Amino acid sequence: MANVRVSKILIHPSCRGISVQESRYTPEGLEFDRRWCIIEAKDYTVITAREFPKMVLITPQIDADPTSPHSGVLSMAFPDESGCEPFSLPLCPGQATLDTWKRIEKVLMWHVPFDAYICEALPSPPSRSPSAILSSYFGRPVHLVYKGAQPRACDPTFSHPKLEAKAVFQDCYPMMVLSEESTKRVEQELRSHVGTQGIDEHWKTGSLVIERFRPNIVFQGGAPFVEDSWKEIRIGSAADAPVISMVSKCTRCLLPNISPETGERDKAVPYKTLMKFRMGFDRDPQFKMKACLGCNGVPLGAGEVKVGDWVAATR
Repeated sequence: MANVRVSKILIHPSCRGISVQESRYTPEGLEFDRRWCIIEAKDYTVITAREFPKMVLITPQIDADPTSPHSGVLSMAFPDESGCEPFSLPLCPGQATLDTWKRIEKVLMWHVPFDAYICEALPSPPSRSPSAILSSYFGRPVHLVYKGAQPRACDPTFSHPKLEAKAVFQDCYPMMVLSEESTKRVEQELRSHVGTQGIDEHWKTGSLVIERFRPNIVFQGGAPFVEDSWKEIRIGSAADAPVISMVSKCTRCLLPNISPETGERDKAVPYKTLMKFRMGFDRDPQFKMKACLGCNGVPLGAGEVKVGDWVAATR
């Protein structure tokens, strides 16, 4: 582990991911990660890129400023051809601001209800509300919402049957980690299957960017899939750096088939390749037919991670 360092940090406020040089984190994940999401206006269910791939082309930008109101601004921009105007939101809306927004008592994600607030733009807003702009982009009524105070419990895992963890709008767990070497190994494997299983010829040279897998912390310097053996990690040189417990492997769906550059879904890559040689790595019997890549983590305290930080792992 002496050579393993953090090579990239990715946060996903909502929609497209953002690469940052450093980030604070809590047991709920990286700061600003998955604090917002888009929901159906008719039944308040969460929408992901699995259902609407083009949402990965909506680009957030965080301008943090602890001295300003709301500690800064979250801006959302759209592809030029969409005709949708950008808008800005409070980065850390306080309760006084939230009290002026409509509260939804039961947003549904994986059939688990929790509360959220419909976002309103900052003063001097665009001519339309964030909900109206996003509804135009999606072609149906939707809302952008900010996570409320009600906790969202994570499911226990096979290796952590008594897990007590909370998440925001992440799919399952507060943090996901993945190494560059693992992603490169998947790319090598898919090249050997070009021309079969629906894998297009352009993958002979095409790059499988790690952003497709939407990790939070990316590592470099270990062997491919080294993270499979990790039970817990600490990041950085601080003696009091919190433990991040690796609670399960990350089972993969079709979301990584969506290109973060184009918003288009590949019919085969990387899902079919992962199913060929990365199936059943999670010890949980219910996931024995699932392809795994990367690991789900739960921080056991608050800390900070920076690009270049050393990684210490317990196997």
